[in-house]
Amino acid sequence: MTTTIGLFSKTQTGVTFTAGETIFTVHQPADHMYIVLDGQVEIRQNDCVLAIAGPGEPIGEMALINNAARSATAIARTDCRLEPVDERRFRFMLEHTPFFALQMMRVLVERLSRSNAVQGVTN
Repeated sequence: MTTTIGLFSKTQTGVTFTAGETIFTVHQPADHMYIVLDGQVEIRQNDCVLAIAGPGEPIGEMALINNAARSATAIARTDCRLEPVDERRFRFMLEHTPFFALQMMRVLVERLSRSNAVQGVTN
């Protein structure tokens, strides 16, 4: 999958998390998402790993899209650096950066397809 890392390559505002550190938890209110700049992040529901996000991939975007609480927990799998993207910046990028909007759609479709496969749902 092509990633969005190029859009954030010059950022100076990344936040760091150490391996094993919780980034956000299920049911937590959300006012931003993250782009993984370095490292890996596990997206989990209960004891199930739903996805592993690496450099250039978004995490926490669903909560911004549907204005809801977090639907999963994110834990740093390795030491990592993430770029926070608040709702205002997210909307701006969707409106003015078609590549970013397309990448968000691809991520959502890929995650839905993976979820459907686990549940035995066919397209």
